[in-house]
Formats: sequence, C-alpha cells, structure tokens
Amino acid sequence: MIGFFIALISGALMSIQGVFNTQVTKSSSIWVASAFVQFTALLVCLAAWLVSDRSSFAALLKVEPRYMLLGGAIGAFITYTVIKGMEMLGPARAVMLIVIAQLIVAYVIELLGLFGTEKQPLEWRKVIGMGIAVAGVVIFKWK
Repeated sequence: MIGFFIALISGALMSIQGVFNTQVTKSSSIWVASAFVQFTALLVCLAAWLVSDRSSFAALLKVEPRYMLLGGAIGAFITYTVIKGMEMLGPARAVMLIVIAQLIVAYVIELLGLFGTEKQPLEWRKVIGMGIAVAGVVIFKWK
C-alpha cells in the first residue's frame, strides 16, 4: 500500500516540477533550466547520501550492462521534453500524454522482458485499459 502512495506522490511531484521548470525557461532558456534542475537534483542526492547512505561510488563500476548507467543522461532529455510538452500543450494535456506513453512503454518492456525485467504474458485486460486511457485523452482534448 505504501508503494501506491509513493507512486501518487511521484506523479504529483513530476507535474509540479514540470510547471516550475516551464516557468524557469521563461526567464532563461530550456538548457539553462534543465542544467539547473539536474544540478540541484545532484546537490539534493549528495546531501541525502551524506546523511543516510554512504555506500561507495565505486559500486557503479560493477553495474552490468554498462548502458544502465545512462539514466541520468536520459533524465536530461526527460526534463527537456516535459518542459517543451507543457509549454506547447499545457500541463494537463502534456501530463496525460506523458503518463500514457509511460504506461505503454513500460508494458512493452514487461512483455518483451527488456532491460533485465521478467518477461510477462500478454493480458488483454491491460491492453483494453490502455485503450481506455487513450480514449480518455481524446475525450479530454475534444473541444
């Protein structure tokens, strides 16, 4: 149950962050805003590491396959695309499309067993649920 609430908090924070970052780009540029976001995230992570974890950064050298270390680089492009999406579509529409894209890609990753995940069988109820979500975006966007 706690995972459910953590996921809800994550979604809420992502939406708030997207709005904040989009506003910051109005006074700077998208890459300055993205760099600032990533830099402040680094500072928060280092502070949290100092007070709670203290595991060795050398453990990163043991990560296999190596491409798994690209999460931070992907994060920079996530920040960019969220800012641009919210700027062009508004927060509600952008977030709906972002969430649906996350859902579809995550399900494909599970179906194919990509990136070290356990392969899952196709379940039509999940496909229908994604179809309903897409229909929801169409209804939401309908003028």
